[in-house]
Amino acid sequence: MDNFAEQLVKRQLTKSDRTRNMISLIIGAGLSVFFVVTSIITIGNGGLFSFLGIILAVFSAVMTYINQRNNKIEYEYTFTNGDFDVDKIIAQSRRKEMISTQISKFTAFGRYDLSVPEETDDMTVVYATDNIESHEYYADFQHEEYGKTRLVFCPDEKMLNNINNSLPRQLRLKPKGE
Repeated sequence: MDNFAEQLVKRQLTKSDRTRNMISLIIGAGLSVFFVVTSIITIGNGGLFSFLGIILAVFSAVMTYINQRNNKIEYEYTFTNGDFDVDKIIAQSRRKEMISTQISKFTAFGRYDLSVPEETDDMTVVYATDNIESHEYYADFQHEEYGKTRLVFCPDEKMLNNINNSLPRQLRLKPKGE
C-alpha cells in the first residue's frame, strides 16, 4: 500500500514584505496618476503624447497588480513512499519545483530552533515555510544538484508522522510522553 501525504502551506508576509508591497503600491499608483495627468495636459499638443501617457499609465497599473499578486506564495509538500517533494506556488497560478529528495538521505532532522547547528558557507538553504518560527523543522541532506542542503519547512502532524516513519532509526523523533 502506498504511503502518501500532501500539505499546502501559505507563506505569511513579514514586516519587510508588507513594507515593500506598500512602497510598490504607492510608486505604481503614483506613476499611473502622473502619466494620466501628463496625458491630459498634453492633449492640446498632439495625440501621440497623450496616447503614450495613457499606455504608460496602464502599463504601470498592470505591473503593480502583477507585483502584488506575485507576493502570494504557497508551498506544497508531497510525501510518497519515502520521497519528499517541495513545490512553490506563486499567485495560485504558477508552480515551480523547489527540491526533491528521499527521506532516507536525511543526515539530520528536528525542530528548527537555537539548538540547530549553524548553516555553513558551502550549504544551500531552502526555505519553504510559512514564516512562523514556532513550528518549523529542518532537514539536512546531500542533494545531487545543490550539494550539502538544509530544508526549512513546517510539516503538519500527518506529514511529520510519515517523515518520521521513513527516517533512519537514529534520526527519528521520540513520541510525546517518552
